[in-house]
Amino acid sequence: MDENASLIERFEEDRVRLRAVAYRMLGSVSEADDAVQETWLRLSRTDADSVQNLGAWLTTVVSRVCLNLLRSRDHRREEPLEFHEPDPALGRPAGIDPEQEALMADSVGLALLVVLDTLTPPERLAFVLHDMFTVPFDEIAPLIERSPAATRQLASRARRRVKGGAAVPDADLTRQRRVVDAFLAATRGGDFDALVALLHPDVVLRADRSVVPTPEPIVFSGAQTVAKGAMAAMERAQSTVTALVNGTVGLAMAPLGRLFLVLDFTITDDRITEIDVIADPDGLRQVDLAVLDN
Repeated sequence: MDENASLIERFEEDRVRLRAVAYRMLGSVSEADDAVQETWLRLSRTDADSVQNLGAWLTTVVSRVCLNLLRSRDHRREEPLEFHEPDPALGRPAGIDPEQEALMADSVGLALLVVLDTLTPPERLAFVLHDMFTVPFDEIAPLIERSPAATRQLASRARRRVKGGAAVPDADLTRQRRVVDAFLAATRGGDFDALVALLHPDVVLRADRSVVPTPEPIVFSGAQTVAKGAMAAMERAQSTVTALVNGTVGLAMAPLGRLFLVLDFTITDDRITEIDVIADPDGLRQVDLAVLDN
């Protein structure tokens, strides 16, 4: 076996794990694959025989690549970051299958990806590497130029954000979740009658100007009217999940793991009485999102 083939084989042994790290860091299959590809290119330019622990070295490299991507994400919306062309020896699919993206999101948990996306890059890296891949803090700290103690605090802060804090007792959360899950299922399935049954006759829906571009926020009232509006979002409901929204059960719509809007519900006697739909970026930044326990 020639030297290049041997190096490829060693890299392939770690590819699945590296892709898992990158996907949890970036929340995008295409970006995760780019990060793994960049990691291979850096390995191919390195004297691998001088690396004592190749697995740890690869994790460090892919984490640095992901951290740079997270930090430059805003800039990249205007000027896309260019990666090298895929190495012919390794190959990579030319396009990303939407079904593959959905499967990856489902395997990790779309709600978790959404909450991770609200963290700062250092918080996300510390939480993902330590809590999901058991990397010690003293190995994570140099990546973000912090002390191990400060890195531990970042992971702890991220953990609190991910878990959140409920504004109501567990029993109320259970009832709320039953109603919200039923609302989501009815929307996805296009079951108009089921939606109407979940809504109070005088339900009010308020949506900010970013939901449907209008000069002013829109307000709908009445179960029939609100149900018709929900039916119009049936396709988008496929990328929507339940989550803690400001401490109560709500919905987060996140195509490809990127938060698009949230639905904040008011539920009284197992009926939805109010729905606030928030899509404005400033409004979304003020929403306290967290993952619901199963």
